[in-house]
Amino acid sequence: MAAIENLQEVRVTFRSKEDGGAVLIRRCAPMDYAPGSRALDKTPRYHFWDWESDSSRTHTLSLLASQILSVEVLDSSFDPASFVTWTTKWSIPRSTWGPFN
Repeated sequence: MAAIENLQEVRVTFRSKEDGGAVLIRRCAPMDYAPGSRALDKTPRYHFWDWESDSSRTHTLSLLASQILSVEVLDSSFDPASFVTWTTKWSIPRSTWGPFN
């Protein structure tokens, strides 16, 4: 949660449902912890902007806590303006994201 406020990138190690449980590692910007807006299961999940996504459609990575093996906060930072293109309604309050708070 501190990485959200401090605009710090994270390295997420997780088990991918789409890849049959394979362990993947991604460099991401942490975005929120909230129920998935697209998932039928409304269990809260961690939402990240996945800079390394192989999807041409979306770079949003939404993971249940049970999928996450580790989250490492990195020294690198991110700018929300580089990926937030929608009207935001975050569950986790923030004060450093400017117009994207």
